[in-house]
Amino acid sequence: MSNVLIVDDEFSIRKTVSLLLKGEGFVPFEAAGIDEALGYFETQSIDLVITDLRLGMESGIDLLAKLQDRGLATESIVMTAFGTIESAVEAMRLGAYDYLTKPINPDELMLRVRKVLERRALREEVKRLRMVLDGREQMRSIVAASAAMQQVLDVVARIQDRDIPVLITGETGTGKEVIAQALHSSSARADKPFVPINCCTLPEDLLDSELFGHVQGAFTGAGGSREGLFQQADGGTLFLDEVGDVSPRLQAKLLRALQEGEVRPVGGNNIVNVDVRVVAATNRDLEEMADRGEFRSDLLFRLNVLPIHLPPLRERRDDILPLAWHFIHQLHERLGRDDLGLSTAAQEKLQQYDWPGNVRQLENVIERSFALFPGPVLDAHQIIISTPGKGAASEVRDETTLTIAELEARHIRAVLEANNHNQVAAARVLGISRSTLRRKMSQMG
Repeated sequence: MSNVLIVDDEFSIRKTVSLLLKGEGFVPFEAAGIDEALGYFETQSIDLVITDLRLGMESGIDLLAKLQDRGLATESIVMTAFGTIESAVEAMRLGAYDYLTKPINPDELMLRVRKVLERRALREEVKRLRMVLDGREQMRSIVAASAAMQQVLDVVARIQDRDIPVLITGETGTGKEVIAQALHSSSARADKPFVPINCCTLPEDLLDSELFGHVQGAFTGAGGSREGLFQQADGGTLFLDEVGDVSPRLQAKLLRALQEGEVRPVGGNNIVNVDVRVVAATNRDLEEMADRGEFRSDLLFRLNVLPIHLPPLRERRDDILPLAWHFIHQLHERLGRDDLGLSTAAQEKLQQYDWPGNVRQLENVIERSFALFPGPVLDAHQIIISTPGKGAASEVRDETTLTIAELEARHIRAVLEANNHNQVAAARVLGISRSTLRRKMSQMG
């Protein structure tokens, strides 16, 4: 059933139109003026507005302009008295689908209403199908040469129409957010927001406000009310990355949001209903955490309805080179070049490495190597990969914070060490003169 808002300052007109619509199976709402009409958009999903051109001291044109300014996409029909056709045409320029002259003919009214709502339904269906096609295209763009990743995509395809929570597990950098986006883009929620948040980057109180919103005065500095991410994702998908880092107090609030479909902003007393699909991800063993009492078992049951595990890159080596070429093609587009490539030795080096930082580390290595060396084809010695020790994962993350100069210095030291500190041999490997190498060594200290 479609929701139709009737806006007219005359009670008898509003009631007559309302009864006509109700008799035909529509859900009517009534408003006498602009402010009252706008209020309905805060609590209802309005499919069609039928407004009088003159609303006392106000105008139906003003209402349409305000709807347009606020980005409230809805169909509209303008009712006008004979002799004000020019104004009705102006209303149509502001997005009104049609206009009716008073006195209203009931049959004509219902014909126009059905026609405009059929057009809206057709447009929504076209939009939905376009989103489905975009989602399938995104699925095809995910690099999955290995059997392990093909199995992951098969699972995604099987559950894309199931509107229930998903838990994605895997090491840091395996591409969990990419899979979450694919789940959203191929679902019925594809035309609604996809809202991601990393739960481990914010302190508890700030994460509370970020997820659930807050009211004015809820805490020092809260000068106004703010919608949380659950509200911003309404109708769409909320991606909770690193959900294993959420505190016990916020775990309880997440559980309520999942069970009841409602949230309470920080400092507020009112409950806000939300319609959100939650996709969560973690690099931790939540079952083990639940056994230790560190993660709520009831929340885990809610999140883990449909589990997806992403294997590390070292366990799907068939994806390494296709991913590397994928990142190189991205550089082609970004730099406006199509001559970048890798030698056979460089490809072997990439293929043999274990990639503790997974796909994210591989992407960083490709970008860094082409930033330091002009190419166009990089050889093995120009592929800069630090040798990880015990703290491999943290070391990979630290590399992403280094400057180009620091990375260059690290690479020069590695080449010197590999050549027993023979400067002539090292300069030859680096593709620079010995004097340039000595100058760089002097700058390095």
